[in-house]
Amino acid sequence: MGAAIPTTTPAQDTSRPLPDGVLPARTPRGHLAGLDGLRALAIVAVVLFHLDPAWLPGGFLGVDVFFVISGFLITTLLVREREQSGTVDLRGFWTRRARRLLPALLVCVPACILIARTVEADLLVGIRRQALGALTFSTNWLEIAGGSDYFHSTSPQLFMNFWSLAVEEQFYLVWPLATIALLAVRRHLGLSWGAIATAVLGIGVVSAVLMAARYDPDFVTRVYYGTDTHLVGLMLGAAMAMSWAGPTRAGTTSPTWHRYRRHLLVAAGLVLLALLALADEGSAWTFRLGIPLASLATAVLLLGAVDRPGRLRSTLELAPLRWIGTRSYGIYLWHWPVILVIGQDLPSAAGTGEFVWTRAWAVLVTIAIADLSFRLVETPVRRLGFGGALRALGRSLHWATPRARQVGAGVIVVSGLVLAVVLLTAPDKTSTQATLEENAAQAAAPRASTEDQVDEGNPDFTMPKGSQIDVFGDSMAVGSVHALRYYFPGVQIDAKSNRQWSDGQRAVEQAGDSLRRAVVLAFGTNAGTDERTVRALLDEIGPDRMVVLVNLHADRLSRIEGDNDTLEAIAKDYPNVAIADWDAAVAKDPSQLQADGIHPSLSGAHVYSKVIRQAFADLSEKHTGKPVRLKELPMP
Repeated sequence: MGAAIPTTTPAQDTSRPLPDGVLPARTPRGHLAGLDGLRALAIVAVVLFHLDPAWLPGGFLGVDVFFVISGFLITTLLVREREQSGTVDLRGFWTRRARRLLPALLVCVPACILIARTVEADLLVGIRRQALGALTFSTNWLEIAGGSDYFHSTSPQLFMNFWSLAVEEQFYLVWPLATIALLAVRRHLGLSWGAIATAVLGIGVVSAVLMAARYDPDFVTRVYYGTDTHLVGLMLGAAMAMSWAGPTRAGTTSPTWHRYRRHLLVAAGLVLLALLALADEGSAWTFRLGIPLASLATAVLLLGAVDRPGRLRSTLELAPLRWIGTRSYGIYLWHWPVILVIGQDLPSAAGTGEFVWTRAWAVLVTIAIADLSFRLVETPVRRLGFGGALRALGRSLHWATPRARQVGAGVIVVSGLVLAVVLLTAPDKTSTQATLEENAAQAAAPRASTEDQVDEGNPDFTMPKGSQIDVFGDSMAVGSVHALRYYFPGVQIDAKSNRQWSDGQRAVEQAGDSLRRAVVLAFGTNAGTDERTVRALLDEIGPDRMVVLVNLHADRLSRIEGDNDTLEAIAKDYPNVAIADWDAAVAKDPSQLQADGIHPSLSGAHVYSKVIRQAFADLSEKHTGKPVRLKELPMP
């Protein structure tokens, strides 16, 4: 992603003076000051979000920080090359981008596929499409076409994070041509640099408006992944570069900028930090306002860093930040696959000590691999080119015996063959999806008549039998059909995947008088908990029936804790309602979950059913005063 942009600028021609007003593009150490530090902050934010969204709910906005940096740096390089030499070497530009992006990518993709196959086959669902997208920088559009969901995916995608690399590479391909055209128009019409910058900024504004207008809470991927709807950061950085890199340097000679520089930088820093801490992927305002605001705040901070020396630049130039920033591309490539693989190999529940340790291990592995990639793969190719790097590698292996070389060649060939077999035999659906499809028919059977009619005004709160229970739910209930019927013989189940609370309300209304005296409601995994709808649903059921609300568990959804708090608060207001604490039960033993970290496994479905049974027992004891002894049933 943004880390894929070059860490240094091309050496300047010192044999002739720079145009009036143009300052050197780089410090004596050969890089634009402050950019590596900003990259470091961006990659830390993204990694924290992917480790656990609850740790930094708006961390995904780090991508937009990268976009602003990319737009600024790439446009600066293009404008200065055009102004100093009178032309832009497109072949050289695209060759440098290929040297920067491809080597690490060509190592990462096959290695991750082979490693993932040894850990969990579910990680390879859709891998052919993902690999194609990664290697052609079209991930964003392929995943849009495939209906993927960056924020709520129940099928973990090995290369989910590569969508932003695709957006940036598409920018690298098209923007140089657009820049050349804009600069030609400027010269032909005698336009100012400010006018050109305004035109570029207008493209970003149009893109932001498209994101706001086309935002669909049921398919956020379209506006989030779409190149057309996610250009605001890239165009904002490009517009700033037009002003900053042009001969007039209008952006940094403005009296207003100098007068309010410190206040603007403080405000930008606070806005960006607040967005990283508070933005929510489930809120419309994040996409309609949050992303443009984060991009604008980043642009102000970036301008403050490159404008002149100061406290901000000194902070961003700290050695640890520069070290992370120069390796941010490798960190971005590897961190998500590493998190998935380690999460499958060492399952743990969010909020536990084991979870923190596994996440820390994922960070250490990522940093180690990224450093090796930077030293052994990225740097040699960037400095020597593809051919030069291969020749250097050949020279470094002169010590190897013919036998060792044959073994090495054999390993490469075998690995390639194994990779081909893995790609050809990759599963088309996850084990979770297969289970849900098998159970779907049984979870949507026609309603059977109730054994007992509810006596309004004289409710029965004794422990219900299975034939007295109605279960309404989403894919969690679908995945637990067999266990529910084992623990509650005769239970009536009405469950379908991708249901929301509003669907549950309609299902209960359709049941009408056939509704049994005990009801289980299991919704919220797909679209959160709508308190108003839940209360309306409970009012529809009435106070004379026993009701159990099953709470939620999903490691990658930051809203889960809030949803569960809402359910707890609602239950306190209804004497006939109890909570089945599925979240607490599975947190003790994450192995009860399937590979997606959300749905119950075969044994987990029994835990799911047991917490429902316990909730009914607690509710019965609460009203009757008689303890309910639950018989421990063996696994079938």
